[in-house]
Amino acid sequence: MSLLMNLMKKIELKNAYIGVFGLGYVGIPLSFTFLKRGYGVIGFDVNPERIMKINEGVSYLSNIENEKFLDAKNKNFFATCDFELTHSLDVLILCVPTPIDKNKNPDTSYIVEVVNTILPYLKAGQLIVLESTSYPGTTEELIQTKLEMKGFKIGEDFFLCYSPEREDPGNLQFSTSTIPKLCSGVTLNCLEVGVALYETVIEKVITVSSPKTAEMAKLLENVYRSVNIGLVNEMKILADFMDIDIHEVIKAAATKPFGFVAFKPGPGLGGHCIPVDPFYLIWKSKEFDCTSRIVDAACDVNDRMPTWIVNKIIHSLNIRGEVLNDTKILLLGMAYKKNVSDVRESPSLKILTLLMKYGLCIDYCDPYVDEVDLSIHPYTRLKGISLDYQCLVNYSAVVIVCDHDIFDYELILERAKLIIDTRGVYSGSNLKIVSI
Repeated sequence: MSLLMNLMKKIELKNAYIGVFGLGYVGIPLSFTFLKRGYGVIGFDVNPERIMKINEGVSYLSNIENEKFLDAKNKNFFATCDFELTHSLDVLILCVPTPIDKNKNPDTSYIVEVVNTILPYLKAGQLIVLESTSYPGTTEELIQTKLEMKGFKIGEDFFLCYSPEREDPGNLQFSTSTIPKLCSGVTLNCLEVGVALYETVIEKVITVSSPKTAEMAKLLENVYRSVNIGLVNEMKILADFMDIDIHEVIKAAATKPFGFVAFKPGPGLGGHCIPVDPFYLIWKSKEFDCTSRIVDAACDVNDRMPTWIVNKIIHSLNIRGEVLNDTKILLLGMAYKKNVSDVRESPSLKILTLLMKYGLCIDYCDPYVDEVDLSIHPYTRLKGISLDYQCLVNYSAVVIVCDHDIFDYELILERAKLIIDTRGVYSGSNLKIVSI
């Protein structure tokens, strides 16, 4: 039996042993999805705290409850940093981070590192799937070339696919198995085995002609959001100058049944995807002496939103006669989006840091984020407080930066002196509310 047919048979019988590399917001739900379908799964990570919690059946992700981690443990799922176990696997799925560096250039070091780490333990007949978002060409340049240097013949004795993740943490409408999944392979044999694998756990798998196409499709998905959020944020600024409620404008425009998709403005972009991925496209376009002016402009607007928000907050305090050095402010929400604990690229952190430079006395409350690292002197770490609605009157202003569902917005409206709403939580006119 050929190596391809042997792997296909293992997948058909769900006897294939799966290894998931990177146990964050993508790797954990993917691991649990394969477990649910009856596969044996090992998780690999370099974070000892994650490994310990997984093996104890304890969650470290705010959007995934302890019961699911305990259930995974009971199904013999375990995590390790022993990459020698790679040799026992049939399928290796890479879900490692792809951030940007301080110059906003792609940082693919996590992909390079995991490939270099597993390379000595690879064997013929295995499948590697990259799920991390990256620029077109990543799969071939960073993985295929190293496999071929090791002597593998891609599509014959080793298989390589790219299938971008589409996780949306905190979104209860979709799960890993119900989100349609793109799948591409370096060769037709690679594509065949990749599709066969994902069709056992995902409701709908869409084949794509090449890894480059799939990589570009993933970038388009996220750049589309970045550009449209940049547009609506710019509209928000213009509407503010014109004394128009942007949220009412969007609601009105959304009544058109065609040609319009509503996007919400906010205090800036956050998370591991939308603020980051456009720069992968911008960087790659320079290789071909191309410009990406619309993408560049949207990134610029989104990057400037925290500063604009802070200026509006300071203005709102000044016109009320507040002495900034004596002013107490409460920020609600540090996460980049509602109902999660992820603070990567969160505009809340940028807003908090900027406000501190004005000498304000600032507390924050986020039930999902106990502590934040500001990396500014003299504050390196700041602990959050529990929300006591009775004490809201002690703050000159309450600023809603992240609109977690757990907050009681009626009580906040009742007891706060001033509310600065950056998320459009409140509608209508109220002298206590400044909507920005």
